[in-house]
This record gives sequence, structure tokens and C-alpha cells, in this order.
Amino acid sequence: MGCSSSSGLTGNYGQDTLTVIETLTTALDVVKDDPNKAAVESQAKEQINDYISLYRRDKKSGGLRSFTTMQTALNSLAGYYTAYGSRPVPDKLKQRLKQEFKQVQFSLQKGI
Repeated sequence: MGCSSSSGLTGNYGQDTLTVIETLTTALDVVKDDPNKAAVESQAKEQINDYISLYRRDKKSGGLRSFTTMQTALNSLAGYYTAYGSRPVPDKLKQRLKQEFKQVQFSLQKGI
């Protein structure tokens, strides 16, 4: 850990979590006709994979509430991208993911 990857993750759990949340929020809000839609979704998918690979087995972060909530959100979005490709994410799923991101941010502030 501690080295930057092509997805922008650095090995700093708190900062990487916030970076992924920012990227995913952008991906959720991108409109269908946006010329950058494919690039934003590609970045999101890469960060999802790198984030889970980096922190899933990390004993420091793996047991934190912030990580388990984040993992749930990432699994939901990754599953959607796998099943439906670049189709727009339904509003119900967007709302749930954004709520989970808020919970993760709160947990990070509390250190849990």
C-alpha cells in the first residue's frame, strides 16, 4: 500500500474511500447524452475493482462499518453494471447508493 494506481487510489483507506465515493456519485449523476459518460463509467468500474482488491483483506479496514457499508454499495453498483451495462441507473438504486455513501462518510468521520 501507499503507491498510487491508475485508478487514483493511494493506499490511504479514508482518502481512497472518499475518492471512490466522489467518482461513483459523478457516475450516478452523469446524463445519458454526456460525451464523457463512457469514460466516467469506466473509471468507476476500475475504482470499484481496485478498491475492493486493496481493502477487502486488509485487517485494519475490512472490519470497519464504513468498509462493510461501502462494500455493499460497490457490490450493488458493480452488479448493475455487469447486468445492464451502460443503461441509466434507476432512481431507486441511485437514492439507496447515495444514502449508503452518506453513512460511509459519517462512519469515516467517527473512525468506525
